[in-house]
Amino acid sequence: MTSPPDLASWLQHLERLHPSTIELGLDRVQQVYQRLQLDLSASLVVTVGGTNGKGSSVTMLASILRAAGYSVATYTSPHLLHYNERVSINGHLATDAQLCAGFAAVEAARGELSLTYFEFGTLAALWLFAQQQPQVIVLEVGLGGRLDAVNIIDAHVSLLTNVALDHMDWLGDTREKIGTEKAGIFRPGRPAVYGEVTMPSTVAAYAEQQQVPLLRQGQQFGWQQQGQRWTWFGEDQQGQRVELHDLAVNDFPLDNASAVLQVLHKLPVQLARVAIDTGLSNAVIAGRFQRAQYQGIPLVLDVAHNPHAARNLAHNIRTRLAGHKVLLVLGMLADKDSRGVVELLLPTVSHSYLASLGGERGARSEVLYNHARELGFSAVSQYGSVASALAAACAEAQASQNQQPVLVITGSFFTVSAVLELV
Repeated sequence: MTSPPDLASWLQHLERLHPSTIELGLDRVQQVYQRLQLDLSASLVVTVGGTNGKGSSVTMLASILRAAGYSVATYTSPHLLHYNERVSINGHLATDAQLCAGFAAVEAARGELSLTYFEFGTLAALWLFAQQQPQVIVLEVGLGGRLDAVNIIDAHVSLLTNVALDHMDWLGDTREKIGTEKAGIFRPGRPAVYGEVTMPSTVAAYAEQQQVPLLRQGQQFGWQQQGQRWTWFGEDQQGQRVELHDLAVNDFPLDNASAVLQVLHKLPVQLARVAIDTGLSNAVIAGRFQRAQYQGIPLVLDVAHNPHAARNLAHNIRTRLAGHKVLLVLGMLADKDSRGVVELLLPTVSHSYLASLGGERGARSEVLYNHARELGFSAVSQYGSVASALAAACAEAQASQNQQPVLVITGSFFTVSAVLELV
């Protein structure tokens, strides 16, 4: 075929290429990867999986490593506004030209094999990394782990942030089943880090079966908070205890930051304390308790889209927005546990503006509204779009300036991106 002329055309081509948005399995992507003959042997690889916290963990890993002087490439998904957000080298987003070159290389190698949008993009990112030869590559799992496209690469250290109920149609309907799928990123003889205190037994069973050295939050490593400072302990490469004191709290959950520090201490890298401090303080990611303003009104944008993430957001609202009048703009996808999210978030806010999301997967605002009323919440309104919900919330905020209003935008990547396009 004639190569598409620009990135937008390439992305349209990728969307048309495969009949299914998701088709888990490694056979096709592995075949194309072998045809590409990519050499990533000069790079250390960290693979990050889990239900929540993957993006913030990737961000902290890259930020600390860059502060320590290492060249770092990251691959994440999904993006909020621009596809380029998925591929980063040394903190710079991949250019349209770089991505198009990667897509062209994959297109030439795939032959008769069909690839999903995510598989095609994953291979293009790996092609680009092979050209750039960064010292460290950090890969974020798209869905699950065992059968996700990034799992064609053997990680030197694997990070599993947590396991919660999400994507149950694909991964299973219990934490134990989902844990088995997500633990598939572990590799025999190579360290794996689990970032949450509560862990499905299947994760430990898989690690034992595959002879994976597993490090668990609260056991081999952990943290303790003292106000706005915290202390971390963990293991170095030789299994010796390491402690870091008087670390500054950043915008991310300390479980995630603690697990990131454990991953870094299992990599063959040199990290001065100043690099850790600088990297943690500089780590910022769009859509994760992101601060912004719209029409002079403070916003917090967070892509929390399941109860596990909503619980963390609710905690942040109570602790970090105390003293403010908090208004909620919530829009969700139909395949998410919207009732669980509503139950956790609505008690933390003064009024909730519930928005319909468009597209085949979008949930109607009536669904969220009915959950809210059944749970006993009366300060709720429903709107046909995120834009109309935001406008109504802004009107209330403008009338409540003496109460220090803050708008929290959440429920989905689609909800947050719709507002970011306006900011």
